Amino acid sequence: MASAYTPPKQTERERGSGSTLNSSSQGEAHLTNTAAWIVNPTGPLTGDVLVRGSKNAVTKHLVASMLGQSSSTVRNVPDIGDVEITCNMLASLGCEVDSSDGEITIDPSSLSSSRVPLRFSGMNRIPILMIGPLLHAVGEAFVPLVGGDDIGSRPVDFHVDALTRMGAEISITSEGLEARAGRLRGAHIELPYPSVGATETVLLTAVLAQGRTVLDGGATEPEIIELALFLQRMGARIEMRPNRRYIIDGVESLSGASHTLKGDRIEAFSYLVAGLITGGRVTVHGCSQDRLVTAISTLLGMGAQFEITDTSVSAWANDLRPAAVETDTHPGFMTDWQSPMVALFTQCDGLSVMYETVYENRFTYVPALNQMGAKIELYTTPLGSIDSRFVGSATPCSVVVHGKTDLRGTDVVVPDIRGGFAYVLAAAAADGSTTITGTHHLDRGYNRPIENFQELGLDIRRTTVSRV
Repeated sequence: MASAYTPPKQTERERGSGSTLNSSSQGEAHLTNTAAWIVNPTGPLTGDVLVRGSKNAVTKHLVASMLGQSSSTVRNVPDIGDVEITCNMLASLGCEVDSSDGEITIDPSSLSSSRVPLRFSGMNRIPILMIGPLLHAVGEAFVPLVGGDDIGSRPVDFHVDALTRMGAEISITSEGLEARAGRLRGAHIELPYPSVGATETVLLTAVLAQGRTVLDGGATEPEIIELALFLQRMGARIEMRPNRRYIIDGVESLSGASHTLKGDRIEAFSYLVAGLITGGRVTVHGCSQDRLVTAISTLLGMGAQFEITDTSVSAWANDLRPAAVETDTHPGFMTDWQSPMVALFTQCDGLSVMYETVYENRFTYVPALNQMGAKIELYTTPLGSIDSRFVGSATPCSVVVHGKTDLRGTDVVVPDIRGGFAYVLAAAAADGSTTITGTHHLDRGYNRPIENFQELGLDIRRTTVSRV
């Protein structure tokens, strides 16, 4: 029988507590100003949100531009931290980067350096995707240690194995990955799990490799298909076959291309939930229905109502029923929708279940929701039908949410991008003010979040708070 998971006690630093140190035993405390968001609930959120291009697609298109012999332009670019970080990486390698509102042009003709500087260590997971393009351009590469949200193990083994099979010599150091290669060659690569990042590495490397690459077990998320189509537009020869198979015939060169990014399905879903969790109605523009099929069907099963057009999706509900949901690779319920859905579960009458199968450490945001009044139990037992890669793990893979609960405002610290958005949703439905710190995560992943919430009627603003 499943037993509830009890998280370990946190230190003051881990909780982000604002308490002061005892000067007699610890020395004098030093206060620092920390960026924060203040959220004061205002009732039902209603209105329109225009989402820009996908966070999970834009940076990969920017990396793909390294492969062309002429400039590439990406449009409908979101104003997020990850875009700035990636552009700065490209500039450090010698690429010319021209950015205007919502549009970025990359000219790789002056690319000369093979080393992504160490100052980018741990900022995001983009550097590892640059290995293939750098090997094609200069025959060697160094990329610093990858970063991104701490949502579970995201090892580089799949990337390294694929690159090695295509002829790269790779060594892993304490600072990052060193790679060398002559002409890379096609290979048969079979992924043990349909990893999005590893699939991107294979596509970005195989398009200029000598001969044919067959990738089995690849990811098929919309952002992957969008990248493959962009590479094809640049002149790559890519076929998509049934059963997660890609066939890539390497070509001698690629040209630049232009592309307008499709809307971010994570943002779109999250703002639809903002309306539902507060009893309002939000209409999302810029993200087509086909990118939200699973999300829409799940919310319909919970009692939500929809109005869908060629250009917009609108959701509202009188009462919401509980549900049992399990995350999965595409076309399943995506892992990035998980935390907004758990926040929504707190406002559904009855017991709801969320089972996470993609990342094994994605429930770090749950204790703070409980602090806000939610009743959520964590379990290490898989509470779903999908075989989990994390059976036996000490971290929880399932939660049971007891709804409906009255949420209350408090102080919370954002653990990761998606968990942070769940805090904003909970704060919008709570009684009283909530102070959210660690908001750099949200700015890294969402386009104009403060402005979008304000346009929906939420009293939310940026400020600074003092922390030890």
